[in-house]
Amino acid sequence: MAAYMAGLECIEVQLSIVADDVASAPREEKHRRRGVAGLFFAYKLAGAKADTMATLGEVKATADRVIAQTSSIGVALSPCTIPAAGTPTFTIAEDEMELGMGIHGEPGIERTKMMTANDIATVMVEKVVSDLPFVSGDEVAVLVNGLGATPPEELFILYDKVHDLLRGHSLKVYRTFVGEYATSMEMAGASLTLLRLDCHFKDLLDPPASSPFLPQGRRA
Repeated sequence: MAAYMAGLECIEVQLSIVADDVASAPREEKHRRRGVAGLFFAYKLAGAKADTMATLGEVKATADRVIAQTSSIGVALSPCTIPAAGTPTFTIAEDEMELGMGIHGEPGIERTKMMTANDIATVMVEKVVSDLPFVSGDEVAVLVNGLGATPPEELFILYDKVHDLLRGHSLKVYRTFVGEYATSMEMAGASLTLLRLDCHFKDLLDPPASSPFLPQGRRA
């Protein structure tokens, strides 16, 4: 809609479609994938590229490259209620969880009994690491994202295990973000996103940024 409205004012627009949700389609059918919290990295790096006075085409190319190197998966512990609907988007028992749930409550790939944070982290890391696939020695940026109703303490517990698992895969964590960046109303749960980095990506990830969700200063 934003692109359409900009077009009405003769503002040149190019679209990049985030498709990082590994649960929604296999990589060879990536055009069918949903976008989830991976949009965080697409926004950040494309914005940093634009700040260098790059052309619109160069910014889009950066966004597309970031999207191609980003994989995510989420897990839902409770539903959310879209205001226009007024009712929960799905039902789930208190002792259940759903792996691969979309950010608006779209169905996941598996519903199971509740797992421990360590077990959830293990399943998520294996799904994401095997998607690109990542190889030993890759540097990554990590996002552990809350879906709206998960306390920060629980997100950090999840990340603690994620970090150990990534180290076990011989992946080097360059930068970590833990918090609520792509929420789904009041849904309890979390998502894990990995971005495979190169030198250019790191140069775009590090500069300061300012938004309600990302007050980021320059690194020392």
